[in-house]
Amino acid sequence: KTTCKNFLRFGILGWCMEIIFTSLHAFQRRDKTLTGNTSLWMFPIYGMGAFLVPISKLIKKWHVALRGLTYAILIFLVEFLSGRFLLKRNACPWDYSRSRWNISQVIRLDFTPYWIGVGLLFEKLGQK
Repeated sequence: KTTCKNFLRFGILGWCMEIIFTSLHAFQRRDKTLTGNTSLWMFPIYGMGAFLVPISKLIKKWHVALRGLTYAILIFLVEFLSGRFLLKRNACPWDYSRSRWNISQVIRLDFTPYWIGVGLLFEKLGQK
């Protein structure tokens, strides 16, 4: 029950974060519409953050930096697997091939600080 609830919460939160994040990129491009976007595929991908909650209980005594890095690695793993799966079906909503820090077009290593933050946010929300 709790995992399902967190799956829904994190899926919706992920969508909202992605819309805000992409809107900020529009702002950087001086696009006054501040249009943000996401994909229906992203809901279950962000929802999988619910599985970080039991992991967070196992590593709760670790230093915050180590926990954050652990979450980022796990998020990268999910991003890689889901991205490659969707890419093979011409359905991947993101393409990082233009980034010099990309891995297989579906991961950007320069996003590590964001994923650390998301992991720690999900950890905190999973405690409620």
